[in-house]
Amino acid sequence: MKSQYILPLTIVIAGALIAGAVFLVGKSNTAPRASDPNRNITGRPYDPTVDHILGNPSAPVKVIEYADLECPFCKTFNTTMHQVMDFYGQSGKVAWIYRPFPLGQLHSKAPKEAEAAECAAEQGGDAAFYKYIDQIYAVTPGENNLDLAQLPTIAGQVGLDVTAFNQCLASGKYAKKIQTSYDEAIAAGGHGTPFVLIMVGKDAIPLDGAQPYDSMRAAIDAVLGTLPAGAATTTKN
Repeated sequence: MKSQYILPLTIVIAGALIAGAVFLVGKSNTAPRASDPNRNITGRPYDPTVDHILGNPSAPVKVIEYADLECPFCKTFNTTMHQVMDFYGQSGKVAWIYRPFPLGQLHSKAPKEAEAAECAAEQGGDAAFYKYIDQIYAVTPGENNLDLAQLPTIAGQVGLDVTAFNQCLASGKYAKKIQTSYDEAIAAGGHGTPFVLIMVGKDAIPLDGAQPYDSMRAAIDAVLGTLPAGAATTTKN
């Protein structure tokens, strides 16, 4: 995306999120918020050798989520993102990229859970990765309360070879990748989870917290509206 789109894009997203989140006022003291509307960052573009994606790898708009599998807000946002992809996925204009951001100081089990998801991907690619994280969210009580002994059980539940999974997990081969992703999120300005970037090319607008579905729809529609003619299609309910 060309640089002249950045300032209008940040303002439009901020306005869209404010409108979309109005209904939260008075109902929650953890209501998500848009970042500074004049702030934009350069994010790391999708890399198929590193990232896991749901949707069209060539989608012009990519929602990048840095998440902690023991974070209850991430659990809620995981459901939201599946709703987002149900709505936009068939158009090919929006894709979802999940990157690990385990907050080990709060959730000591989250880094190993993130490694487990990578071991799932090693066997079954992106489809197995998303199935695995979905099942972790379904099983964990959150806040560091998952029994790590369940990780192989979850692997079996999503159709993986449990023996191969256990060998992968015991090796610690993905620990460095998880740490690199964590460091990347911090460098981009992430202070909590989920930390979300809406990206077009290398340009990214950061969003704070578990934005609800209506706010995500508003933000994505705002971004699609800034794209050159022909790059985005009109979505329908």
